[in-house]
Amino acid sequence: MSLKTIEGQLDAKGLKIAIIAARFNDFIVDRLISGAVDYFVRHGGNKDDLTLVRLPGAFEMPIAAQKMARSGDYDGVVVLGAVIRGATPHFDYVCSECAKGVAQASMETGVPMGFGLLTCDSLDQAIERAGSKAGNKGVEAASALLETVRVLEQL
Repeated sequence: MSLKTIEGQLDAKGLKIAIIAARFNDFIVDRLISGAVDYFVRHGGNKDDLTLVRLPGAFEMPIAAQKMARSGDYDGVVVLGAVIRGATPHFDYVCSECAKGVAQASMETGVPMGFGLLTCDSLDQAIERAGSKAGNKGVEAASALLETVRVLEQL
């Protein structure tokens, strides 16, 4: 028995992508941005088809992602940021609301979004996830977005 299988090809050619990135913890986020941009370009995308929007922090990213998606100008949105746990519960609220907001924006607009918000307990963990031992989560968010865009084109 064979199954009809729909899979996305990792080909960024012709896609217009918005990258929403937090300035908070920019020394980490800049590495995520570089990873995402490099990924799209190495998979056939044109750097001129990428738009970078910088915002203060993770809490502000969902509204910008929604606005970019609603514009009709982008095939997908990548959201990149880094929140590092501190001594108060602020971390939990920011991370939770960012994740919920990005998911809601994607569902409401029908535009896929790659979620690359690091939620780390320490600076060392963030560094590991921004191009060190644990890879680059900006690359992973870009890859997930690209595959999702190409799958949705077939549905």
